[in-house]
Amino acid sequence: MADAYGQLILGSGLTVLSHPLMYIKVLVQVGHEPLPPSIGRNLFGRQVYQLPGLFSYAKYIVKIDGKRGLFKGLCPRLCAGTIGTIVHSRVLQKYQDAEKQEDMGSCLKEDPPSFQQVVKETTKEMVARSCATFVTHPFHVITLRCMVQFIGREAKYSGVFDSIVTIYREEGVFGFFAGLIPRLLGDIISLWLCNVLAHLINTYAIDNTMSHTGEIKSCSQAITGFLASMLTYPFVLVSNLMAVNNCGLAGGLPPYAPVYKNWLDCWSTLNREGNMSRGNSLFFRKMPAGKKYAADQKRFF
Repeated sequence: MADAYGQLILGSGLTVLSHPLMYIKVLVQVGHEPLPPSIGRNLFGRQVYQLPGLFSYAKYIVKIDGKRGLFKGLCPRLCAGTIGTIVHSRVLQKYQDAEKQEDMGSCLKEDPPSFQQVVKETTKEMVARSCATFVTHPFHVITLRCMVQFIGREAKYSGVFDSIVTIYREEGVFGFFAGLIPRLLGDIISLWLCNVLAHLINTYAIDNTMSHTGEIKSCSQAITGFLASMLTYPFVLVSNLMAVNNCGLAGGLPPYAPVYKNWLDCWSTLNREGNMSRGNSLFFRKMPAGKKYAADQKRFF
């Protein structure tokens, strides 16, 4: 229990600190560009048109809504993080309790994890994460919609309970799970890519006789996790767009986004437009090729 409480406190702190970053990323993902591009230089010194980065965007939000404006949607996100941590730990605890008697008679010798063990542990983690994601997704939807209200200056989603009533009244139960499928798929694919690649690197590329082997293996786990998140970013983008699509907010309606039939339609549209990585980076943002900035709409077309 002490570990669970520690995770809750640490997770809540990180959520509060990272919330402005997520807020800006979501607005960029939707396509809101309130500031026009400016001339800058890339890493090679060549002049290019650059879009405002994280700090410029944050200053713009503070100018309009004050510093508190950077934390829109924080309450439902904290709820999601707290509930998700509890569900995740409970599911893993169930697995540990089920395997406890089997482990009591086993040898305590520490052997390098086999591929079978990696698959077993990854499967348990996948189930735990999927359960946590499913339970907390309604709060994730509310968080995104509270953020996207900034675009049209709406106040439709003003609180957790009021938002729950609004979504249920307008969209029914399924409204709470908008964008769930691509989010689950992205999490599962990212998890398996990360763990399998890390196992292959640690088994075949790292010599256990080397010094600082533990640090090297931890580093490889971090690198594979970063690569997996980069590869599965389109799932995150599609999930967030579907969570706000056609929900009555300006950010989920034309001209920012068409009304998508489903998440596959959203995926194919983004892919066709070359927007699959939109919002992936908030620094050194290059202006999209072939796009024009519409100052009145504050977006590219």
